[in-house]
Amino acid sequence: MNQSPQHLIKLLEAKGFILKRINGSHHIYFHPELRKTIVVPVHGKRDIPNGTFLSIIKQAGISKEEI
Repeated sequence: MNQSPQHLIKLLEAKGFILKRINGSHHIYFHPELRKTIVVPVHGKRDIPNGTFLSIIKQAGISKEEI
């Protein structure tokens, strides 16, 4: 499972999330219809920890098959 921030961002954007703002190393994405906010940690080229990655995709409503 690819856990790079860039891969997660592509998944979120495919689901309709848009980048609302960047606060330091955290990108804040918002879905206008669902009214949900998701925070993606982007720390250079470091991968997102497995638990954090799974938590974010669960919050966004992304199934494991879509990964």
